[in-house]
Amino acid sequence: MPSLPAASQAKPRNPIVVLLFILLIAAALTYVLDSGSYQRANGLVVPDSYQTIDKDRSVLHILGSVKNAPAQQARPVGAVDILMAIPQGLQRGGGLIFMVLVIGGMFGILNASGAVDAGLERVLSMVRGNVYGLVIFLMTIFALGSTFLGLASEYLLIIPLMVELVRRLDMPPLIGLAIVTVAVKVGYLSSVTNPLPLTIAQPLLGLPVFSGAGMRAVFFVCFLVVGVLFVLYAIRKTGFKQQEDLVFNSAKLSLRHVLMLLTLSVGVAGLVYASTTWQWHNPQLTAYYLGLSMLLSLISGMGASAAADAFVSGMKKILLAAILIGLAMAIAITLENGQVLDSVVHGLVSLVGKDNPYFAAMGMFFSQLLLDVMIPSTSGQAAVSMPILGPMGQLAGVSGQNTVLAFLFGNGITNMITPTSGTLLAYLATAQVGWTQWARFVAPLVAIFALMACIMLMFAVYIGF
Repeated sequence: MPSLPAASQAKPRNPIVVLLFILLIAAALTYVLDSGSYQRANGLVVPDSYQTIDKDRSVLHILGSVKNAPAQQARPVGAVDILMAIPQGLQRGGGLIFMVLVIGGMFGILNASGAVDAGLERVLSMVRGNVYGLVIFLMTIFALGSTFLGLASEYLLIIPLMVELVRRLDMPPLIGLAIVTVAVKVGYLSSVTNPLPLTIAQPLLGLPVFSGAGMRAVFFVCFLVVGVLFVLYAIRKTGFKQQEDLVFNSAKLSLRHVLMLLTLSVGVAGLVYASTTWQWHNPQLTAYYLGLSMLLSLISGMGASAAADAFVSGMKKILLAAILIGLAMAIAITLENGQVLDSVVHGLVSLVGKDNPYFAAMGMFFSQLLLDVMIPSTSGQAAVSMPILGPMGQLAGVSGQNTVLAFLFGNGITNMITPTSGTLLAYLATAQVGWTQWARFVAPLVAIFALMACIMLMFAVYIGF
């Protein structure tokens, strides 16, 4: 069950050290694994097009650069390549990095104004400290937004609020992070109508988009119940008890605080509408957050200089996110430079059995679990794996819907814990929770979800879904 940090425990390992270690492992894999590539058409992998590439594995290249390699030949990455991959990763993840920093700045303004503390006191007073009921309600809402609309980065706005909520109740920030993160991952696990994976994965298998939503909705409810119970147990394990003598400030909010919180609420609603209707990406979202920050500054009455100081102070608290996201991107860049990413995909395909549909479904699931570590992007993983696994699944008697299920389960479960996921790292940085601390906490739930996914896949194959 969830492991919560005690005050006496040693300081957790810095997540930068963890990602640097994984980066070195990725570099070592470019020496161990064969290099190869698939042909691609319109960004999609062409099935049965994998070819190995000659590789010079000489240790003399350990300080060299892959850019010096001759055409049609691969080389392992060297020390220079590893160092270069980090700034390249920062550049590739720039959109997400700046968005996270701006969100931190915006909440710096909200916190400095006192609006967040006042609003949370009022909410807790209204529910009379019924934290368990509040958590169930919030997680259900977050999960519904995720499974139906694909909301994920949009919830970065919510995480600081949840962290402040649990801090007010003397619980660690980890619980506030879990309220949002577990709910979002539950939504992605089933993806009832989540457009991000389904609009790519299902057409590649010749399936109507959003087909099979009924079965996925049943699985969604199962995952949600277990996820909520896990978080409620974690809350109880912190020592929190529902007490009648909990006292919260029930005084009316000031006009400025009311206007700021209303602006934030309308801003979140507008963000959801715009991102789903107009398909906004990181640059547009960042501009939106900047505009919202300026509006909140005006309403706060703090003055331009004080608001700017609060904005910078909020950015400083999550500055670590920039390096973490850049390092995560650097891992993928290292594997690409060594031309082993497609080789890993090709090797994982061998896990899929060809004679038994149950074994084949399990093979797809576990291959997706492992593949997600190297391709944490949901849409990217669908574009790479579906054209390959789809035909193989058909040969083994696995339907297209089950192939999509295996992909959703594998992608969703690994993304709960993998340190190569930019979105997860952004969540952790926003909540100021270390990756190792989060991994220890969520590992039992990952194992439970993996077992549930296996049972669900077997059931889906059995009924011919």
